[in-house]
Amino acid sequence: MQLLELRVPPVALFIGAALVMAAVAGVNGEWRVSFPGQLLAASLLLLSAGLVGLAGVRAFASHATTVNPLRPERASRLVATGIYRYSRNPMYLSLLLALAAWATWLGSIAAAVVVPLFAGAMTRWQIRPEERALAALFGEEFEAYRRRVRRWL
Repeated sequence: MQLLELRVPPVALFIGAALVMAAVAGVNGEWRVSFPGQLLAASLLLLSAGLVGLAGVRAFASHATTVNPLRPERASRLVATGIYRYSRNPMYLSLLLALAAWATWLGSIAAAVVVPLFAGAMTRWQIRPEERALAALFGEEFEAYRRRVRRWL
């Protein structure tokens, strides 16, 4: 499925996953769960998603490098400070956390299954091709960073 590499904007994949989650939550009502503090848990996950995503965008902006996920070869700097000391992909992590918040709010086990599927699709079609581009651009500097910092968290 190399055809999809760097072709589907991450936000489009996120929206598609969220819509699938809503659809399966509506169909599989018997797989619903509810628990005390469910809204609070969903809210905290969503807040975390926003903070992580904002920190990632802010770090890119402070280093004056591109945030265009479809053109990683245009990166002018390797960002390895701030939130990028803990995750190589905090903006994608923020999308994953937002989907986890959505699944929690929906209270659907079937919807929650989409979250790891999203992570797999992002890794295959977006992150790995980005890593190849960054390795070509930054060589050993990127390889050292890759060894030091986890892909997701």
